[in-house]
Formats: sequence, structure tokens, C-alpha cells
Amino acid sequence: MDNQLVEWLEQYQIEYKLHTHPAVFTIEEAKKHCSHIPGLHCKNLFLKDIKRRQYFLITIPAEKRLDFKEFAKKVNLPFVKLADDNELQNLLGLSKGAVSPLGLINDVSKKVAYYIDKEVFQADRVTFHPNINTETLELSKEAYHQMIKCTGNKFIVDNFGS
Repeated sequence: MDNQLVEWLEQYQIEYKLHTHPAVFTIEEAKKHCSHIPGLHCKNLFLKDIKRRQYFLITIPAEKRLDFKEFAKKVNLPFVKLADDNELQNLLGLSKGAVSPLGLINDVSKKVAYYIDKEVFQADRVTFHPNINTETLELSKEAYHQMIKCTGNKFIVDNFGS
């Protein structure tokens, strides 16, 4: 985990447990290397609307799928798609395979809206990559909620995955 993130977590007194493991790029790889880590395992998608240049970070349980058409309807847009690698790097300071809500600390302009599946928001413990896919951060519900609020990004909780 990089020093900037460690300092940010300490600044806001967000308690966490760090786990290290081989790099994981898929849910299948995460199951192999991270299944021993307690908490709800999550996946994160970084989407955009082409016409309005709106950006969305969506967190859902690892086992759920996000229907892009249904999500677009929920946010009153005709179409959303995955943002490209440059947008991911420029807005969240992240690379493909390490998308995480912790990247919101790099969104200084607050251009990214954060959408959270209810199951994730209500989980007793959640896990995310700390902006690198060779580590996993385990957070209690309270620490996760505190982290969300401290980013300052707009967030919405609803049912997003199926």
C-alpha cells in the first residue's frame, strides 16, 4: 500500500487490516488467493457516460453481475460503458485490475459519483484492494462508512447487482 493512502487512512483514523497475496486480476484469481480473508469480497467497476462525461464507481459483491443497461436506467442515462485506462488513471490514480473505492481519495475535483450495492453497504466487513492488486484491505462496516464519508464524493446506496 502506498504511503499516501496509509497517511490518509491514519489522518481520518480509519482502522483496517492489510492482507498481502499474489496479484489478482479476476474474481477467479481472487477466490484462489483471497478466500481466507474475512468479509464480503467486492468488485469495483469504473463507468462513464460519453455525452455528459459523467463518471461512476460502482461497488457490488464479487459474486454479483452489473447489468449496464439497468444501471444506465437508474441514473437516467441512455448508455454507460467502462471508462478507459487513461480516465481511470487521471481521475482515480488507479490502473486496471486495482480499481477500488480507495481511489476516490485521488479524485480531488469530485467528478466521480460512488454507487454502492446495499449488500456491500450493510455488510459487517468488506474487502477491497488498497489501490494495488497484490494486497487486500479488510474494513469493518463502521470503518468503511467512515472512509466513504471522508472521501467527500457523492454516494448512492441501492440494489445494483444481480
